Amino acid sequence: MKIGVLISGRGSNLKALIDACAKPDFPAEIALVISNKADAGGLQIAKDAGIATRVISHKDYDSREAFDRVMDQTLREAGVEFVCSAGFMRILSDEFVEKWRDRQLNIHPSLLPSFKGLNVYARAIEAGCKVSGCTVHFVRAAMDEGPIVAQTAVPILEGDTPDMLAARILEAEHKLYPHALRLVAEGRVTIIDERCVISDHP
Repeated sequence: MKIGVLISGRGSNLKALIDACAKPDFPAEIALVISNKADAGGLQIAKDAGIATRVISHKDYDSREAFDRVMDQTLREAGVEFVCSAGFMRILSDEFVEKWRDRQLNIHPSLLPSFKGLNVYARAIEAGCKVSGCTVHFVRAAMDEGPIVAQTAVPILEGDTPDMLAARILEAEHKLYPHALRLVAEGRVTIIDERCVISDHP
């Protein structure tokens, strides 16, 4: 399965996906990495791995839809079959989401449906939660919604700061995202009534 990865920053989840795809038994390969920021650290990680990159700045377009159309066209020209958002800090237009419906994953640093949006670590600590974690889900038009493929729980410890919790959740993300992508690429995920059903075999 040919993957396109959307990034905006340092690319740590991108690196985890690149490392996973480098294994001979992994059922996906990354064909293209797109960033909306020219200074995103993840671009160099992709180049070092010999993966094609493109910078498409949202600032060059007068609407979200116009930006997304160029991104969609670029993905299709690269032969991309499936999209992974990995720290892509743009809200996608409904049009783009529908074009890639059931063919786009996102990773979010909380146990959805709890704590959608930003500042999730501080909010989980302030709420007195004993557990947080991360979620890989199919993308839908509403932010941080969509059928959940996989989740990992991460304990919140006494005295945790948001940064401490964030570091532990990020470690979990680097294992969870490749695992979820493998399930999808192997054809083991079926969406029924907006819920993911995982089969034991492809």
